[in-house]
Amino acid sequence: MMRRSQALSQLAVLLLFLLVTPSASTLTLDEACKAVGASNRGVRYDYCVKFFQACKGSATADRRGLAVIAAKIIRAAAVDNGKRIATIKASRGDDKRILGPLADCDELYSSAVDQLDAAARAIASGNLQDAVTNLSAAADAPQTCEDGFRELGVSSPLAAEDSEFSKECSIALAVTNTL
Repeated sequence: MMRRSQALSQLAVLLLFLLVTPSASTLTLDEACKAVGASNRGVRYDYCVKFFQACKGSATADRRGLAVIAAKIIRAAAVDNGKRIATIKASRGDDKRILGPLADCDELYSSAVDQLDAAARAIASGNLQDAVTNLSAAADAPQTCEDGFRELGVSSPLAAEDSEFSKECSIALAVTNTL
């Protein structure tokens, strides 16, 4: 009887220890976001953690999983930016100066979706060179988009979205580069 109660006590202590000790996967997310903050001053640690909180699986993912998750999160952002562009086009249908750059941005974000799909597949398969190439190509979309407005001397209606997308791409690239 005494051994049984000792075993139960030890089991209770072990369970308590497991509940209060951070798991390796939690440390992985923490370490990944610290690496992102160290490699990119434009992306703070807390921004990185918030970025990953958009996906429940990030709390238990390893670094490769985090890189795939990051690519999928920014893919969704690229799709959303495409929808935003369509909304702006519909509301400014008569402003010919803005329609050209918007069409270019639409094409850039559409290509980014394909590049991010390819990046996620490359990360999952361990082909990191292709992953970085595709992530880098997608990361060029917001700057190229903004350049189109700047060249025409018009204010970009996508400045906030482009800035956010750039930060998110920085996270995906930084995490992928730690693999």
